[in-house]
Amino acid sequence: MIQKLFSYLYPIKIFKKKSARSKVIEVTWANGELVLDSENTNYSYGSLQRILRYGLRNIGYDKVVNMEHVLVLGVAGGSVIKTLVDEIEYKGKITGVEIDLDMIQIANQYFNLNEIKQLEIIIDDAFEFVLKTKDRYDLIIIDIFEDTNMPNFLFEKFFSERVCFLLKDRGFILFNTMILDEAHNVRNRKYISEINPELFTSKMLPRIEVHNELILIEKQLKI
Repeated sequence: MIQKLFSYLYPIKIFKKKSARSKVIEVTWANGELVLDSENTNYSYGSLQRILRYGLRNIGYDKVVNMEHVLVLGVAGGSVIKTLVDEIEYKGKITGVEIDLDMIQIANQYFNLNEIKQLEIIIDDAFEFVLKTKDRYDLIIIDIFEDTNMPNFLFEKFFSERVCFLLKDRGFILFNTMILDEAHNVRNRKYISEINPELFTSKMLPRIEVHNELILIEKQLKI
C-alpha cells in the first residue's frame, strides 16, 4: 500500500470523525502502521501500544498467557488486546468495556477488532460496569482517557477498592495514567498510598514515555 510506504516520511491521515465522547477521532498511517488518535494524544497503537506492552512484560508474558480472564477498561482501537492475542498468544477470555460506540465501530473497521473470537465488547461506562460485574479477573487493564483528561472517578478510593476486589488471587491491575504536571504526580502517589499493603503489592513502573506512568498492582495469595 502506497500510503503505508509514504507514512515512513510523514503521517498520512485517512479518517477523521467528530465524536460526542472523544470530540475528534483520527486514523493515521505513521511509520508504516495505523494508529488511532484523539485531537491531542495517541489512543491506540503507536506509543500507547508500546507503553502497555511494557506493562505486560513487567507482569511476565509467561504469567499472562496462562490467565483465564482479562478485563480491559477503555478499549479504544484495541491495541493492548492485539498485543495479548497476536504477540503473547493469549487464548483466554477478554472482556472489553468501552463507553464510546463510535470508537468500537472504528476499531472494527480499521483494526479488525471484531475478528477476535475470544473478545466480548460491552458498551458501558467503566464505573457502572465495575459496580455490576460478578466476574473475577486475572488481569484488569485500566486505560481510560478523554483526550488528555482522565476521569476523576478512576482515582477515587471507592473505585480502586472495587477494582481490587474483582481480582483473583495473584491477579494484576495495570493502570495507565497521564502525567502533565506536578498535581498529577501527587495524585498518583496518593493513589498508591491508599492501596492496602497487607493484601496487595503496588508500584509505579519507570516511565518509557514522558507523560505516561504505569501503576502495577498485584493481589497477594490468601493464607
